[in-house]
Amino acid sequence: MDALPLHPLMPLPDAEARLAALADRVAWELQTLAYPARDWVRPRGDGVRDVVVVGGGQCGLALSFALRRARVTNTEVLEAGAPAGIWLRFARMHTLRTPKHVTGPELGMPSLSVRAWFEARYGEAAWAALTKIPRDVWQAYLDWLQGMLALPVEAGWRVDAVAPEADDLLAVTAERDDGARARWLARHVVLATGVDGAGAWQVPAMVAAALPAGRYAHTAEAIDFARLAGKRVAVLGAGASAFDNAAMALEHGAARVDLLARRPQLPAVNPYRWMEFAGFLNHFADLPDALKWRFMRTIFAMNQPPPQETFSRCALHAGFHLHLGAPIRALRMEGDAIVVETPHRAVPADFLIVGTGLVVEPALRPELAAAAPHLARWRDRFAPPAGEEDAALGAFPYLTGDFAFTERVAGSAPWLARLRSSSFAAMASTASSGGISTLRPTVDRIARGITRDLFLDQAEADHAALVAYEERELVDLTLASEGTRPW
Repeated sequence: MDALPLHPLMPLPDAEARLAALADRVAWELQTLAYPARDWVRPRGDGVRDVVVVGGGQCGLALSFALRRARVTNTEVLEAGAPAGIWLRFARMHTLRTPKHVTGPELGMPSLSVRAWFEARYGEAAWAALTKIPRDVWQAYLDWLQGMLALPVEAGWRVDAVAPEADDLLAVTAERDDGARARWLARHVVLATGVDGAGAWQVPAMVAAALPAGRYAHTAEAIDFARLAGKRVAVLGAGASAFDNAAMALEHGAARVDLLARRPQLPAVNPYRWMEFAGFLNHFADLPDALKWRFMRTIFAMNQPPPQETFSRCALHAGFHLHLGAPIRALRMEGDAIVVETPHRAVPADFLIVGTGLVVEPALRPELAAAAPHLARWRDRFAPPAGEEDAALGAFPYLTGDFAFTERVAGSAPWLARLRSSSFAAMASTASSGGISTLRPTVDRIARGITRDLFLDQAEADHAALVAYEERELVDLTLASEGTRPW
């Protein structure tokens, strides 16, 4: 078993009727806020999409909605799995880490908010009693949102390349599990590919070198937790995902779980909660580079603690053991047992779970392979003051305020201005991690950037249309004082 059981919330007896009434309210709000209603983007022709969004998760769905509201309708969303399905794949927390009043995918429309949907389905009292949103409930909300808005998601397509067709056109190629391949041409492409969209989940080389493939897994991989019943499990890392996976192993009957952390103590303060105010979320991207660098170094150095409920989920098990100040000194197999050497002790295990995060390296992503040699990193654009050097931060892509990649060498790859990323790639440049709390400002900035570029591309044609514009509003020139038309 790789996932948690569904949350035991029970829908109200009249939930379907309440949801139908909410759907009517959604339609009314959409109609009320539809101005200006006419399509305006001039078609390129030959099947060219104005925008292709790679990734049908919460950001991809919200961006599709934002573009539609801006009357950019010739779009496509490509999703490798089920739309927004990550919450039922390797998310192993009981609840979201963000507060229940978080907003984002609804783009400011109350009837599309998670609260409106939740109260229609489960009732106002259930919402009042809720502390944080169960992760499967959030998934169900995203499914409802996608269906309610009929957002155009093509599921089952894994994008393996984004490359220039011309300076003003990108080619997106993808493959399905059945081997079918397809190609889309687009004027703009957005990579809404999640936290690892700038690189890959990282398994330390010493782990892969020392252990057979079936004896370890990253927290982002599928894990058959039922097979860990009665086993000894070691977990590397002290982030929330490491604790989530430790809890999953314990809840599936693991005999003992040892969580090994390099740091001497767990952080208690979460800088990501501090970030949640309108000034920072909306305008971090407007800061000068030197101040962005200082903010990001501070945030990364503070790190995130596991949420209290996540820590407590592990702590209530007598078989859970936390080892702080315990970096791995060596790793080996002794017979059929894994042995993890730390400065303090050797920890035996039957299975190893790796929660050591990800590495930022665009070249590791197939869809970024064509862009990687040309795109600018922070180390290419900013020289930090002495004592503030940070190689990991310098590896992040250097993005514009509307999330577009930039050229390392001016003029070498102008097509990068039409390629954007809403993943963790954007953290250093815009403070957007691809998470829920930064979703709304992320989507707003990307949508504004795309609509600006589309308008600038066609501004000459629009001016010609203005010159030729002849739709008359003033048609009756009769004067009561004269009874005739004076002209």
